[in-house]
Order: sequence, then structure tokens, then C-alpha cells
Amino acid sequence: MDNLHLKLAEAAQAALKELYQLETPVPELQQTRKEFEGDLTLVVFPYLKSSRKGPEQTATEIGNLMVERVEEVSGFNVVKGFLNLVIADSFWLNKLETISGTENYGFKQPGEETIMVEYSSPNTNKPLHLGHIRNNLLGYSVAELLKAAGNRVIKAQIINDRGIHICKSMVAWRKFGEGETPESSGMKGDHLVGKYYVAFDKAYRAEVKQLMEAGTDEKEAKEEAPIMQEAREMLQKWEQNDPETIALWEKMNGWVYEGFEKTYERLGVDFDKYYYESQTYILGKEVVEQGLARGVFFRKDDGSVWVDLSDEGLDEKLLLRSDGTSVYMTQDIGTAIQRFEDFKDQNLNGMIYTVGNEQDYHFKVLFLILKKLGHAWADNLHHLSYGMVDLPSGKMKSREGTVVDADDLIRQMEQTAEEISEELGKTEGMSDRQKQELYHMVGLGALKYFILKVDPRKRMLFNPEESVDFQGNTGPFIQYTHARIKSLLRKGAELTLGKGTYTDLAETERNILKWLALYPQVIRQAAQEHSPAVVANYVYDLVKFYNAFYQQQPILTDSNQAAIDFRLRLSECAARVIKSGMKLLGIEVPERM
Repeated sequence: MDNLHLKLAEAAQAALKELYQLETPVPELQQTRKEFEGDLTLVVFPYLKSSRKGPEQTATEIGNLMVERVEEVSGFNVVKGFLNLVIADSFWLNKLETISGTENYGFKQPGEETIMVEYSSPNTNKPLHLGHIRNNLLGYSVAELLKAAGNRVIKAQIINDRGIHICKSMVAWRKFGEGETPESSGMKGDHLVGKYYVAFDKAYRAEVKQLMEAGTDEKEAKEEAPIMQEAREMLQKWEQNDPETIALWEKMNGWVYEGFEKTYERLGVDFDKYYYESQTYILGKEVVEQGLARGVFFRKDDGSVWVDLSDEGLDEKLLLRSDGTSVYMTQDIGTAIQRFEDFKDQNLNGMIYTVGNEQDYHFKVLFLILKKLGHAWADNLHHLSYGMVDLPSGKMKSREGTVVDADDLIRQMEQTAEEISEELGKTEGMSDRQKQELYHMVGLGALKYFILKVDPRKRMLFNPEESVDFQGNTGPFIQYTHARIKSLLRKGAELTLGKGTYTDLAETERNILKWLALYPQVIRQAAQEHSPAVVANYVYDLVKFYNAFYQQQPILTDSNQAAIDFRLRLSECAARVIKSGMKLLGIEVPERM
């Protein structure tokens, strides 16, 4: 479609020169609005001064010349100053041959540059929850889109495995756990550690309340609560590399990692590289000292080190405390530099951080600091900032144990998919194993599509029941349409069709071809915008076009065998693009339903 777009734009440029002696850059053509006949539109208002004619007459003159000179243009219509060009059916029929004969249609071959996409990045004191699900689905899909658009991609995460949060779970397990393990409890390791994080908070609140009842003010009570003192002492021992503390930390983190991997596998996401905060949290200190020596940063009287970003419209940012310890910004500076060093042989040229929009300021500062340090690649850093996920019941709170657990949500989605599928009779003739695979596919498809169809920047409300619907803009609706097409193709494969040529396109057929032709452009747009929603809504529109075609055309029963052959090939291409687009979202589509 891009080649035709350019050809017609250049033809319009030539027409303007021939008709009005106007030297002009290649004009931009737009997709024709759905309410008008046509495929591409030229806006003629900028050229009226040269034509010295009204908009309708100018557009008509240009249109007549393009029909005469360009074989792909079969006609046009004029709406005020808008010239709507109609592309010939022969072009669309040839396009079907191209799509049908192209492996991985829409995808570009990988180039030389590599992009790292960071996502997930959980804490090791609790299991993954709904917020992590949106993070993982966005990061994974953006990585797949970038690959499809011709980039080499490294999927990475940094695991927040140190700090007071994990010490809280460790203290609570030591006090209340009585040696409980994932094996003895039957719980996934991340759930077990999360249980003790909640237990810590419960005990902490009780101690604070007791201290306040004894006359201590609230702020002092929160500082003096014995269990919080234990957590701080444990953190100090960890930083001093105390063997017993390190052993407990490694054991409980090991439980969490095993639990995370099971969730990632069920969710269908993966990673190429793992970073751990316990290994990276001091990386930036040396970089900050070097920047201080070069005058990029400055030291205050108390010994702390800062960067002044007032010229960039921001404020001063702390990089090293007065005692020489680092802050999160320091760590992120060092980790970014380390990553580009780790993958310099793979020509790492950019990095995308998939992190919620509450960290917008943090990443703005981080990228500015890296530019000040002279790293050219800092111009290719991007914060994929996304909105939070709300539920009909309200916000989630980790410490109180009121989060929507990722594993529980996946299980709920599968159960809902089972109930609706059975009610609608979608599993007739399937074995028990096939049914379970379908429930997982539909449940996860519903969850992923519902989240990814929303622009990442928007805050969203997730409703599990609404997402599992076989009608409307949902994953199951698209999955069912794919299964329907595959059933049609199986029936068509049993037919013996004669040779023939099909030339008379119906509107519903043309609509599908036009939409299929846009797929490569859609992939590039989605990759550039870091927005899986672009692909999600494209696939939904393709499914709507196909269903209109399915309802209006006699696909297997037409008296013209050439028409049957064409419609089966059109259906096969539609199914391929539906499957390809959904795969970019991390969603599988069934062959039968």
C-alpha cells in the first residue's frame, strides 16, 4: 500500500505541475473517510491560488488527469475541496496474491540496531498482581511489535530483591512461620512470602496501636514499634553480608523466583536478561563521583551530591546522600550504563522502560542526567508510561492483602471462559484436554485483549465478566471469528474447484482487501507509538469487515467456482493476519471452537 500511496502522491504532484505550472513538494494523501466512496484523498485547498478556480473544479481537473495517467486509479469523486480517489479492483486482486504469497506478511527483516525493553520488575516480597499483569502484557507486546517492525530486541527485567520490604517478610516468617515452606504449605513460593508480608503489616499495626494507647504519639510509635526495629536491624545485617541473614534472604527469594516463573509461563511472557537490584544498587556511585569531578554535578556543604536541572525547567535532584549512600536515581544511572556496556556487541541503541505513570518525573530526570553525562544513546531512551488499573471494587493495597492476585485472576478468567463456552455450546465434540486448553486460551485472550486494546497512557477499569464476551470488541469475539474461518477453510478444502478468473469485487470483499493491505503500516505505527492498542483495534476492525462479508457473500455455495476460490483465499489471508496480529499481543487463537 505504501508504494501505491507514493505513486499516487507523485502523480498528483505531476498533475499540479502540468495543469497549473505549480512546483510543489510531493503532497500528502490521506485515507478517505469511511462515509465517502474512495480510498485515498487529496486536499486541494492549498492549490486554489495557483489553479485560480473553485475547489470542486480544481479537484475534478486533477482527478480526470489521474484517471487518464494512472492505471491504478479507476475513478474519483469530489466533496468540496476533497478529491477522493478510487483504486481499481485489479490492484486489490493483485494485492491478495502478494499477501497470500508472502511469509510473515507485514513483518520486516531485522536490522542492525537492538532495542532493550524492560518490563515486570517486581518486588520479591509479594506475588504478581493485576498491575503487574498490565505491565507485563504491555512490555511483552511492545517487544514483539518492535521485532515485527525490523528491530532486534532484548527483553529484560530488574528484580527489586533488596531493601526494607523483603526484610519485613523475612522477619515475619522467622517470627511466625514455624519453618513453613512452599512444599509443606502447598502454596506457591511468591504467595507464601506475600503471606508473611501481610502478617508483618498486621503485627506492626497492632504494635503501633498498643504504643499509642500507652501514650506514645503516632509518629514515634511507628518508629519504635519492635517489629519495625527488627526489620531495620535485618536490613543492616544484610548490607553487612551477615551469613545467616543472607542465607534466609536467598532461601525466601528463591521461593519467590520459582513462583514468578510459573506465573510468567501461564501468562505467556518471557525474558532474555535478568538484572537484580542487589547486584546493581551501587553501580552508579562511581559514575556520580566521575560526574562530580567533571562539574556535571555539585556537592553541598553537608557532603551530599546533587544535579541542577533548573535550566531544563526542573529542580535539583539528590544523587548521593551526605553519608555517601546512593538513592534509586544513582542505581538507575549505573544500571543504564551497564546495560549498554553489556550489549555493546549487539549494537544496543535504545531502551524502553515499561513503568507506571507515577514515575514520569523520575524518568524525565534520569534521561536528562544521562544526556549531561555525554551518552549519545540517551536520546533513544523512552519511558513507556501507562495508567493504573482500577477495579469495580476500587484500588488495590498490597500491605493489607487486598490486591488482585495474578494467579487468582488467571484462574478466574479460565473459569469464566469455561462457564460461558459451555453455556454457548462452543466445546461440542472436544475431549477434556481440548476443552481445558480452550478455556485457558479464551480466558487469557479475554484478559490480554481487554487490557491491550486500551491506549497505554490511559487509566483503565478492568471488569473480568465484561472481558469474556463472544460479542463486541473482545478477545473471545476475535478468537471465535478465527475458529469460524478455519472451519470454513476445512470445508472448502473438500471442494473440487475449476479454474477461472474472478474480477467483480463486492464492497465487503474490497473492504477486507483494503484493510489487509494496511497491516504492515499498522505494525510500524504500533511499534513507533509503543502502543499494542493500535494492533488490537485494527484486528477488531478486520474481524468486523470479515463478518460482514461472511453474512453477505455465498462463500461455498456460489455458482461461480472462481468466486468460491477467491473467497476462500481471501478468508485464508484474513485468518492469517488475525492470527498474526493477535500473536503480537501475546494471544493465541483456536483452530476450532
